[in-house]
Amino acid sequence: MDQILTLLSELGIPFTRHDHPAVFSCEESDRLCPKMDGAHTKQLMMKAKGKEIYVLAIVMHDKRVDTKALAKDFGAQSFSFVQPEKLKDMLRVTPGSVTPFGLMFDTEKKINVIVDEDAWSVGKFCFHPLVNTATLVIDHGGFEKFLKHTGHKFEVKKIPT
Repeated sequence: MDQILTLLSELGIPFTRHDHPAVFSCEESDRLCPKMDGAHTKQLMMKAKGKEIYVLAIVMHDKRVDTKALAKDFGAQSFSFVQPEKLKDMLRVTPGSVTPFGLMFDTEKKINVIVDEDAWSVGKFCFHPLVNTATLVIDHGGFEKFLKHTGHKFEVKKIPT
């Protein structure tokens, strides 16, 4: 967590930090985390079947994503969730802690970032800072500045459900 807090501070990106018990699902987050001003999202790290296409989808916590329909947007047959070992390798996180802040470790820019328009419309995001015992609230401008720093482009679109 210290790495992302330091980076955000160095980049001049404002955020609000909320510490809480470890949460491993959106349901636990609803029960155990304080109310936060921002889009309550989940981040889905997926890989295309048979291809080296990786996607980090940021969606509202209550959305069920149609991964087959989404895969077609990337010329793939289907997506599956990235295995824990690969999560650790690519984003340096474990399941339950997936966050776009892990993109700071994707130096090869293998990961495509998409943000669901419903989450984008809220104006702020709630993301884990590489661990699931805290949440940072960051606005669009700060998030875009972070992505520019990492060299990742992103697309805001209606993610199929």
